[in-house]
Order: sequence, then C-alpha cells, then structure tokens
Amino acid sequence: MLYSIARKILFSMDPETAHSVIMSNLDWAVNLGLTKLVTRDPVEDPIEVMGLRFPNVVGLAAGMDKNGERVSAFGGLGFGHVEVGTITPKAQPGNPKPRLFRVIPAEGVINRMGFNNHGVDEVLEHLRSAAAFRSRGGILGINIGKNAVTPIERAVDDYLICLRKVYNHADYIAINISSPNTKNLRSLQADDELNKLLTAITTERKRLVDENEGKYVPIALKIAPDLENDDILRISDQLVSFGIDAIIATNTTISRDAIPGMPNCNETGGLSGKPLRARSTEVVHLLYQHLQETMPIIASGGVMTGEDAVEKMQAGAKLVQLFTGFIYNGPVLVPDCVDAVAKWRKTQTGPVASLRP
Repeated sequence: MLYSIARKILFSMDPETAHSVIMSNLDWAVNLGLTKLVTRDPVEDPIEVMGLRFPNVVGLAAGMDKNGERVSAFGGLGFGHVEVGTITPKAQPGNPKPRLFRVIPAEGVINRMGFNNHGVDEVLEHLRSAAAFRSRGGILGINIGKNAVTPIERAVDDYLICLRKVYNHADYIAINISSPNTKNLRSLQADDELNKLLTAITTERKRLVDENEGKYVPIALKIAPDLENDDILRISDQLVSFGIDAIIATNTTISRDAIPGMPNCNETGGLSGKPLRARSTEVVHLLYQHLQETMPIIASGGVMTGEDAVEKMQAGAKLVQLFTGFIYNGPVLVPDCVDAVAKWRKTQTGPVASLRP
C-alpha cells in the first residue's frame, strides 16, 4: 500500500528525475530502516555460481546503479548481488534527454540512455559504497562497455582498459556487447568480432591472474534477446570454448511486438519489463537445453513477481536479476523473489523442472 502511494508520486515525475530522487535518498532510507515499511528481509538461500557464494539467487541488474554509488544500500534491500554499470573508460553524458520512458499499460520501460556514467576511474572511487555489502557476503559485479566515441574497430581496447582497472575491485565482471543504445555495439556479437573480443579478454585475464598471484575473477557476457536462436547457440558455444564463466540472458529488446499502440511505443531504445519476460525466458531455456550445465545462466528480463523468478529458474537459470520489476513493484519484489525461489528449490530433485505454461 505504501509503495503504491510512493509510486504514484514518482510516476508523476519525469522517469529520469524519479530515478535521481530514489538514488539520492536511498542510503539514509535504508540506514534508518524506513524501507522496512515497504519490504521485509528475505530468507537465507545461498547458492554457489561461478565459484562464488551468493547469499541468494536474486540480484540487481546493471543500469540501476550506473556509477556504483549505492551498492550497500541496494544490498540492504536484500539483493544477493549488485551489478553496477555499464561503465566505460572515459566519462560520458550518454544520449540526449529525454531518453527514458514508461510504458505503463504493459509494465515496461524504454531507455536509450547510452552508457551515461562517470568513467571507470571515478566509479572505482564510488565503489567504497560496496564495502559494507561485500563484508556481509554480498557479491559485486561490474559491467563494462565501450565509449560512444570509440570506433567499433577499436572497441576491444575499451574493454581491455576497463577489465584491467576493475579486475581487483569486482567479484565478477560482465561484458556488455548487447545494448541497443550505443551505435554498432551489437555487431560485436557476430562470429568473427566476438572471437576477436574473447581472445583479447581471456588473454588479458590470464595475464591478470598471473600478475595477481592467482586471483581469478569470473567473467560473464550479456546477450541480446533479438538474436536468432542459431546465433544464440553459436555465441554460447564460443563462450564455452573460451572459458567464459557465465552468460546473462538477456539485455533489452528493440522489438515492439508486445506494446503496439501503447504510450511511448514508438520511442527508440531498449524495451524492458513485462513485455520482455516471455522472450527472455525462452532464451534462458534454449541456452539451458543446449549447454546442459556446462555454463551457468543468469536470467534478466521481465521478472515482475516471485512467480516470474521461479519461471526463470525452471527454465534453467542459476541466478535472476531485477530491474524494471523493481521500479513497478518496489523493494518488496526482492524478498518475494528470494522466498519464492527458495521454496521452489527445496522441492527440486533434478536440475530443472518443467516450464510454467
């Protein structure tokens, strides 16, 4: 009830302004316990993925805390992992405003933010905000990308710069080559371009492991939902062959098939939220059937309820991430999802149950 009132106030604002209001007030609201008025603590349900112990399966997807300023505050809401970013080598303002739009009838959001962030060096300074969260066992992911001004032919250079700088600050690193809001970025998912990127990334990680006395930081790669299924399977095979540790399925979609005629449906950018749920789950299940436990899948896209989180797990995911559902349903979505998945996991004797109809 209280969050529904708060949401009415927030939804009366421009979406980006509302986001700024939340981010500016989150620390003190969590520290003073005010968020307990709209949520509760989740049950304990630890899981090991990528060699890391996660307090629970539910994480915050990249894009909410772009600059790593509120990690422990989000952790205080019950998230088992928080993925910050996407961050780039140099600070950049992102695309012109307005660039964030609600599609309220469909419980969706369209964004064309364009990797707006303070740049890797400043973000690393902000990551002092993660200290309390990590000391409690929370997992920090850092999502990296390329600057908009960097030619696509030099994109690998940007990823390597970020990889080197964040390596000793992250529990895992996510490679974002699937945002629709940076020109030509998704072309890096093509066969030859992905091979070039993965060769550079894995070679550099090996050097960093040696340089840091064997410290191994897992790497995940995030894919687009708009790929053909054959391309998704091809990418997953490439990731396995290069020893990448996980695949994140999926980023936002450029499809508008689920929101014809709705407010803001013609805005360019990536669509997230409930309209993405079915395709995201389909991709997770496709990957699981193909990979058969050889690589963990992190599900992101359209998780609006605890039942949706269970659906992702049933499809084959090991972890689930929230973003748009958190905007529409508030902090209570975190324990709702953790508790629902924990209850489902207790019933499982095999790796994956059948999909929800």
